[in-house]
Amino acid sequence: MVAWFECSATIDDVVQSSPWYYISCGECHTKATKGPTSLICNNPKCEKGVVEGTPQYITKISVYDKSDQEFFVILGDAGHQLTGKHASELVARYFEANESIGADQSVPVPQALLDTIGQTRKFIVKVSKHNFTGSIQSITVTKVLPPEAPHPIALLEEDAVEEYNPSEDVGEPDDARNRKASETLEPKETKRAESG
Repeated sequence: MVAWFECSATIDDVVQSSPWYYISCGECHTKATKGPTSLICNNPKCEKGVVEGTPQYITKISVYDKSDQEFFVILGDAGHQLTGKHASELVARYFEANESIGADQSVPVPQALLDTIGQTRKFIVKVSKHNFTGSIQSITVTKVLPPEAPHPIALLEEDAVEEYNPSEDVGEPDDARNRKASETLEPKETKRAESG
């Protein structure tokens, strides 16, 4: 049985003791394996045998809400939704900045992921028997919803009611102020010519 839920949780930590990305088949996103001379896709449904590897998120985070703490695994596009950056971009940026490091070297957790600590977000999670058996013991995140944007001040100002400021009427006779007030309160009626 598989079920999907929406939940809000605050990110407490990004687990740094496990890899935050994997190299996938660029076609089907299944984990690619190293062959003698190239990467190979082992997915029998995928038409590609030899593949060009693409980094994908498989980031484990610790989250909490008002009553519980849990581990979530952020997969693929959900990582991009969380950080605003593709895993491939973060991996490439690391190797560009560290040219002397070999391609087999693991990439440390990037700042874009660490910056999510403390954020409260809405997650769409997939829960199955698989999540609570064996060595996994975590919940899979399939989507991260965008944070709710605060209402812009300009929109709030449009809805504001103009306040009456009596100091603006200084110097006007009382009857002029009364006439202004009655003009704004009374509905305007169409005047008809009187027939006699």
